[in-house]
Amino acid sequence: MIVLGVDTAIRKTGYGVIDLQPGGSFKILDCGIIRNGPSLPHSECLRRLSGGIRELVSSFHPDAASLETAFVSRNIRTAMILSLARGSVIAALAEMGVPAFEYSPKTAKRAATGNGEADKSQVASVLAAWGRLDIAEIPNDATDALALALCHASLAVRPDGACRIPKPI
Repeated sequence: MIVLGVDTAIRKTGYGVIDLQPGGSFKILDCGIIRNGPSLPHSECLRRLSGGIRELVSSFHPDAASLETAFVSRNIRTAMILSLARGSVIAALAEMGVPAFEYSPKTAKRAATGNGEADKSQVASVLAAWGRLDIAEIPNDATDALALALCHASLAVRPDGACRIPKPI
């Protein structure tokens, strides 16, 4: 099972692609960041973001995508911009026929490390060890995306996992 994890943001969207192997081990196929410069208008950022997601889907043919749940921010402008980025990603996934699921940051971190309060460096070191990568190969913004991918994949293969998988977005 191939899962694309996406940690959306307007300027730096992290992504991670994992392949869950028989027996529960996984392989990190790719991880990185879709970058948008600070001077780009939001419309161009959204176009580039959806294009990047389409390119990842075309390259890896994921069975599912996993995103972080929307959060409430005190700054309404920040929340609206993040919602635009999420919408761009979700629309691109829908166009490509990839079901998208969402998980809380704590659930994703717990799936990766066993601790929902783990920080990015803890998540990165566990994922690097499991994925047999040098921790330097995992960009900081891709850490949460890899944890999200692992979260969905691990639930999908568990005998009791089907009842724990949320409905697609």
